[in-house]
Amino acid sequence: MFHDSPIYDRLIAECGDVPADVRREAERVHRELELVLRPLQSPGLPDAPGRTPQGGGGWQRTALLPGPRPQ
Repeated sequence: MFHDSPIYDRLIAECGDVPADVRREAERVHRELELVLRPLQSPGLPDAPGRTPQGGGGWQRTALLPGPRPQ
């Protein structure tokens, strides 16, 4: 990232390469989320009971208005 930068090299020596650590952790979390979400994205699976199919090919949140909930 910062080539020939003694200040950056010294910071890495003192504190570790924090940007690289964060990048690796973000990639790990991304891989785990792909594994967890994959069943929801697989075509051909039956819909969950009580779920109505929606356009857009994925799960969507719907907002609840304040007040008593419909039954």
